Order: sequence, then C-alpha cells, then structure tokens
Amino acid sequence: LKQVFNKDKTFRPKRKFEPGTQRFELHKRAQASLNSGVDLKAAVQLPSGEDQNDWVAVHVVDFFNRINLIYGTICEFCTERTCPVMSGGPKYEYRWQDDLKYKKPTALPAPQYMNLLMDWIEVQINNENIFPTSVGKCKEEVL
Repeated sequence: LKQVFNKDKTFRPKRKFEPGTQRFELHKRAQASLNSGVDLKAAVQLPSGEDQNDWVAVHVVDFFNRINLIYGTICEFCTERTCPVMSGGPKYEYRWQDDLKYKKPTALPAPQYMNLLMDWIEVQINNENIFPTSVGKCKEEVL
C-alpha cells in the first residue's frame, strides 16, 4: 500500500478547494449529493443561483481526483511489459500527441500514456485561464 501512494509514481495529491470559498461550499454540496445514493442526474444538476462554470469545474476536479486514486491502486500492475499498448480493448488503441515532444499520434505503453495524460490534465486544472480559483471569473469555457 505504501507504494500506491508514492508521489514519485503516478499518484498525485488531491487538488483542494480553499475552505470558506464558494467553490469549497459547492464541493461539499457535490460530495454530499454523490454520497447520499441519490439519482446521479439530480446529483449533478446545477444548484439554483450557482454559476455553471464553477459547478462544472468542481466536478471536473473531483473526477480527476477520483480517477487519480483509482489509477494509483492499479499502476504497479500495469507496467510497460504487462501493458505495452494503451488500448480500450482489442478494437481501440490510444495514441499520444502533444505538439511538443509527440508531434504525431504515437503509440506508447499504457503507463507512459497515463503519466502524460495525468500530467496534461493537471496542467489544465491548474491553468487559471481555464479553472480560475476566483469564483465566477472563468475566461474560457470549461467544456
């Protein structure tokens, strides 16, 4: 279990919302609705009077944190030897392109692909132009 939570691996600490902020309150509301066993459609419905971009941002960050935890539990079993291709079954192969190092879609082993993907998502989430920490100040559309 110690290796699962090793920060030098692919696990990243959760992105947190500042207590006392509106995003923190939205996060608490989202967590309460998701943990109560209610209908998912109702759980993600925009609360009355809240900004849609803030609500979406909270859910995007929560989703990233959850995926990060799930991947952290399996990453030691998916090595370049055991998972030489990033695929979605026999019909789909995912290729990485970032216009920096990988200018064309490139086949990569699953762990390398996942590391690049999680790094890319983290950069997006930490980009103040996409996910500003000031509520209601979204400069670009989140989705």
